[in-house]
Amino acid sequence: MGIKLTLPADYVPPTQPPSAKKPDIRKSQLLRSYTSLLRSTPLILMFQHNNLTGAEWSALRRELSLALRIVATQQKQLGVEWPDSLADNIRLNVIGTRIFSVAMRIAEFYDPSTVTAETTAAVVRGRGKKGAIYNHDLSDAAYASIKAAEQDGRTGPESSVYGQLKPLLVGPMALLTFPDVSPAHLAAALSVLSPSPPQFPAPTRKKSPGYYDPLVQSAVQKLLLVGGHIENQAFDTDGVRWVGSIEGGRAGLQAQLVSLLQSAGLGLTSALEGASKSLWLTMESRKTQLEDGTKDDKET
Repeated sequence: MGIKLTLPADYVPPTQPPSAKKPDIRKSQLLRSYTSLLRSTPLILMFQHNNLTGAEWSALRRELSLALRIVATQQKQLGVEWPDSLADNIRLNVIGTRIFSVAMRIAEFYDPSTVTAETTAAVVRGRGKKGAIYNHDLSDAAYASIKAAEQDGRTGPESSVYGQLKPLLVGPMALLTFPDVSPAHLAAALSVLSPSPPQFPAPTRKKSPGYYDPLVQSAVQKLLLVGGHIENQAFDTDGVRWVGSIEGGRAGLQAQLVSLLQSAGLGLTSALEGASKSLWLTMESRKTQLEDGTKDDKET
């Protein structure tokens, strides 16, 4: 007589934990890839696009790759060291706008480390193994966190990066992602994808004749830079171009940030000094008025 093996009633395959959404559908996989991208990518440019053709995307990526390789060579000649793979890992990809919007909320408002067995049990409603912790990005805990953030008013532009970028997440979109923050590589990308002379002029016909291919020119006309997500902060187009204008590579970027912090500190100091001086002058004026009033009373 054969032995019949049965699995426990609460058995959950380790590769298929309870999820708020079906993990095997394409949208779920896209969501997980977007949350991973947001957590691991320090520099993301956001573009709206007007339905480029496959040939236009290919031609545009070709010219972008060429411009980035030229910058990599120039940076080495200047003694600015970047990983050899940096230029190759700067990628331009079309995204699903609505799914990316959800991913932004999960990346900002959901912290997997805060999930406990108790909070898991409260949201999975009997699904899964008792005492287990399910904290992946498709989990019920993740979706409960973003719903709580919406109910608490934490998704507004005053209190969140997502709230500042939400108005930009409209229509067909594409992302240009950088594995590191390099102003020089960013400047080269802007010159190709969103030229704006004199700061970011388009490549010359002599240096990059392929850039003037009708397919490339048509693609550039259909792209619109709308903002950026840099070091977990929201940047408008002017802010993106400011980062791209910083000279000196990583050292230059750090110097600019230090300068900004110092300027902010000086501004705060000046404001505090101004307030204290104003208070002192007010008190001195009041003191003089009281003394004059006392003298007048004595004379009368």
